[in-house]
Amino acid sequence: MRRALENGDERHLPFRDKGPARRYVRDYVDARWNVAEFLMFAALVFVFLSFIPNLTLQGYVMLTFWVIIMAVIVDCLLLRRKLKAQLTAKFGEPGRGDLWYGISRAMQIRRLRLPKPQVSRGQFPA
Repeated sequence: MRRALENGDERHLPFRDKGPARRYVRDYVDARWNVAEFLMFAALVFVFLSFIPNLTLQGYVMLTFWVIIMAVIVDCLLLRRKLKAQLTAKFGEPGRGDLWYGISRAMQIRRLRLPKPQVSRGQFPA
């Protein structure tokens, strides 16, 4: 199963990752740049900058972090909307959990996603 997650072999994937709709969602999410991928890096920078005892700087850092969080929320809503339209056009009504699967995958750092991305950025599925 671990090898299937690394090379995308459909036969041995866990149940949550199987099926043509899930494959489409994975490929679509992996083909685009997602703001949520960078949230962990922003949080790390936020933690380090919050130790600087300058209240003005901390205010700007806090405001910037909230802007990033709002951008992640908007990006996830746009992804959900686009995925729903794409899945409806290709497979009919999206299956239970397909949209949440895409959003949760978009929030992961690309290198750490399992199953590993099978498409490069900009290579959207047909």
